[in-house]
Amino acid sequence: MIKGIAHVCLTATDLAAAERFYCAGLGFQKVFDFIRDGRVVGFYLQVAPRSYVEVFQTDAVEVAEKNPLRHFCLETDDIDQIGARLREHGYTATEKTLGADQSWQLWTTDPSGVQIEFHQYTNQSSQVTHTNCLLS
Repeated sequence: MIKGIAHVCLTATDLAAAERFYCAGLGFQKVFDFIRDGRVVGFYLQVAPRSYVEVFQTDAVEVAEKNPLRHFCLETDDIDQIGARLREHGYTATEKTLGADQSWQLWTTDPSGVQIEFHQYTNQSSQVTHTNCLLS
């Protein structure tokens, strides 16, 4: 019945900064705007075929450690290229590390404070092998 995650919805205090981050920084494609009373109040970004991020304008955001949505993660086939692209466009990105799940990962934060993780799976990744991930 479920075919996948259709989209993740984020809020941003600065739509232009969010669009620059996700389009220039990450290479997403803006596919349409949400318009209310003649004013753009949000937009839809294509991550991959049938996979989207939705962004809506808000007056303020509160980034809290105990927020039930802690981050979202995007799969990549070239984690080094993602880090380089982010840095090339003036954004920070951690160095890649091999996680306990045996997947390469790196992190960044969007202009509104949303944490984004990137995964590049290996043949040993728990996501590939479906074996338990042992945390220390």
